[in-house]
Amino acid sequence: MTIDYNVVMTVISIRFKRLGVYERLKRSAAQRDESISSAGERLIDEGLRMEAHPGIIFRAGPTGRRAALATGPDVWEVVPMLQGPSGSLEERIAATAEQLWLTERQVRAVSRYYAEFTDEIDAEIAHNLQVSDRELAAWENERRLLSG
Repeated sequence: MTIDYNVVMTVISIRFKRLGVYERLKRSAAQRDESISSAGERLIDEGLRMEAHPGIIFRAGPTGRRAALATGPDVWEVVPMLQGPSGSLEERIAATAEQLWLTERQVRAVSRYYAEFTDEIDAEIAHNLQVSDRELAAWENERRLLSG
């Protein structure tokens, strides 16, 4: 068993004054097979992130929950394009917005979110590149085997 010394456990007590909030939390946790504590922590964390970064939401998917534009792609999909072109940040924001048919405001929301959660987004990009490479290799192998 390995111990993660970067984890700090804080225990708090929360009183729910609004009728039904606790029941909805319990249902949400059960649907995702999470503990009530884990579900509460996730929802609080996501809520605080969305509050700090307007335009960013969280979506569930095959790779888990991830940050995304409310009306657009996932953050990890925008960041590589934002990093790609040379020029000032303003020029890269404008170029990325144009290429992805987004507003500059949306791209700026991604840029600001990425600035705060760089390691997390970089890990998502790396993971998705690995999956993409693996799927491409499987497709090429299948094509080679079935073409002749």
